[in-house]
Amino acid sequence: MSIISFFKEAGEKLFGHRGPTAPAGAPAPAAAPADPAALQARSAQANQDAAKAIERYLASQQLSAQGLQVQYDGSSATVSVSGEAPDQATKEKIVLCCGNVEGVAAVNDQLTVAQPAQAARYYTVVRGDTLSAIAKKEYGNANAYMKIFEANKPMLKDPDKIYPGQQLRIPA
Repeated sequence: MSIISFFKEAGEKLFGHRGPTAPAGAPAPAAAPADPAALQARSAQANQDAAKAIERYLASQQLSAQGLQVQYDGSSATVSVSGEAPDQATKEKIVLCCGNVEGVAAVNDQLTVAQPAQAARYYTVVRGDTLSAIAKKEYGNANAYMKIFEANKPMLKDPDKIYPGQQLRIPA
């Protein structure tokens, strides 16, 4: 159980636009009076919608856990994820999928593991990084980049497509 930080501005774009845009030159709509109950209901609905989007993303990556629950708190940009993952690698991939989403700043990892194993380290990609350069830093061998690529499938589809701010699993 831990909180893992992510770059809020980097990652999969799951939440869409904040709303429709008005045509150029159109007058701005009149501001509605602030109804605290209505605002709270809209906020709760937005959080539920974001959690569902993350759940769909996990499913599209074929990642699951028994009793998987995902919650999103827009006020803190935090995802809380719980359930029991079948193994350590799946747990780490679920956490990374939840965190490598634009608009998520942290993941509250409450997942347990059915078959515990040694945890991988996390690495945050910086500008100019390649998987080969990361492998050279982490393992002393640039040719070990496929180990990192394989450890981050299915989130990575191409070893040449990583981006600054993305977090990767670095297996032992």
